[in-house]
Amino acid sequence: MEPPATEPPATGPAQPPVPEPSQVLPPHPPRRERRVLRALLRWTAAVAVFASVVTATAYGIATAQRTDVPGLATESDGRWVFPRLVRPPLPSGSPEPFAEDNPAGAHHADLRALVLPAPEGAKEDRALRGSDGWLPVKEYLAEFEAEDREELGQKLVDTGLRHIAARGWTTPDGTRTRVYLLRFNTTNVVDAELASHALAHVSPTYRVRGAGEVEYDEDFPEAAFVPGIGRTAYAEAKPYGAEQVRQAYVSAGDVYAVILQSREAGAPAVPFWQTVVLQSQLLG
Repeated sequence: MEPPATEPPATGPAQPPVPEPSQVLPPHPPRRERRVLRALLRWTAAVAVFASVVTATAYGIATAQRTDVPGLATESDGRWVFPRLVRPPLPSGSPEPFAEDNPAGAHHADLRALVLPAPEGAKEDRALRGSDGWLPVKEYLAEFEAEDREELGQKLVDTGLRHIAARGWTTPDGTRTRVYLLRFNTTNVVDAELASHALAHVSPTYRVRGAGEVEYDEDFPEAAFVPGIGRTAYAEAKPYGAEQVRQAYVSAGDVYAVILQSREAGAPAVPFWQTVVLQSQLLG
């Protein structure tokens, strides 16, 4: 991977076209459709602020060279400052993950270099990097409730899990983030065996440790969808216990990303959305 540039993070050109919603995952359950108008009216202001930045970033990535991925600048709404994001180079002759001549949706770049870096001021969790950059499966399974781990572990074996790359960090306000990238053999495995199965339930199929009752994150801005990337997100509902847990599941070709964020007294929405969008863009 090229070293991060020293110039300030870019936000992309002003007033870019809004990306079309992703078609990778099936639509959310009907109850979401019944509540979406109310949610959009309630969060119009928040969506306008966040979507303007996210879509600008998406536009910049879509028009940039593969090695040049702009980050998002910090604003008063709580966004984090990320280093300039750089996609790793592809092996000579290898296609992009969503190229027509790559029906498997394979990411030929080093998966470890595709994990979103920690934002400025955050303390990185070195244990998630593993000794060689690959995370043991048991460490990933530890994120889930004990009674779900055996079933989930077998699911990963049955679907041909190849590698897990991860990174975690804690920001000064106590928000703890964990990003896991799971690589499989083809996009068909990810879509049919993982992404669609996760969406078949009102709550995540496998329960994240420490999370109580969760619900779809209906406030996640629709304009923040990254073209070609499937996504579903959940937020722990009130009243929650010692901390609130937010979680997102992203399908991008042969990679399935799991993003978890938690904090005592509530995990802020904006940095969670920002983290999910930027990780999605790196995988695009």
